[in-house]
Amino acid sequence: MLGYAATGRMRSTSIPVSGRAYHENMNWWRYVASIPEPRVMVIEDVDEKPGAGALVGELHAVIGRALNCTGYVSNGSVRDLPAVEAVGFHLFAGSVTVSHMYAHVCEYGKPVEIGGLEILPGDLIHGDRHGVHTIPVSIASDIPKMASEILSEERELREFCQSPQFSLQGLDEKLRSLPGGGFEILLR
Repeated sequence: MLGYAATGRMRSTSIPVSGRAYHENMNWWRYVASIPEPRVMVIEDVDEKPGAGALVGELHAVIGRALNCTGYVSNGSVRDLPAVEAVGFHLFAGSVTVSHMYAHVCEYGKPVEIGGLEILPGDLIHGDRHGVHTIPVSIASDIPKMASEILSEERELREFCQSPQFSLQGLDEKLRSLPGGGFEILLR
C-alpha cells in the first residue's frame, strides 16, 4: 500500500454531533479528495479504549476506492474483512470488530499518531503485512533504484548460501563485499 495520508480522528463510543450514520460526513470525504493521489486514509481512534467500534468496513472501502484511496491505517478496529479484501482495499489496524457502534470522524486534516508513528497530512505512507511507515518525499524517487540494488544483493547472497560452494569463509567474503559490510542487508 502506498499513498499520501488523509489524516483524521474518530470516535465510536459517543454519538456524532450531527447526522445519523458514520459515512455521512461529506466534509471528511471532500478533505480526502483534496489530498494528492493515490491516498491512504489514516485515522487515529481517540476513544478511551480504541477499537470499540470500527469506522472502516465495506462501505468505507468502496467509497475510498472511488476516491483513489489504496487503504486505511488506524490504531482502532476494522470490520467486513472478506468484503473489503474483495474490493482490493488494504487495511492496517489494531483490531477487528463486528460493529461500527457510533463511529464517526470528529476531526481531520491534522497530525495523528498511530502506534507511536506521527503522521502528518500529505505524508507518503507505505505499508504491508509487516507494518506501516512514512517515506520522506525528498527520497521517494530514489526508492525504486535502491530497492532494485537491495533485491540484487539479497538474491546473490541467497544463491551463494544455497550453492555447493557455500562456506563460512565465502560467506564472510560476500558479506564484507556488500555496502556497509553486509550489515545493511542483515538489519533489514
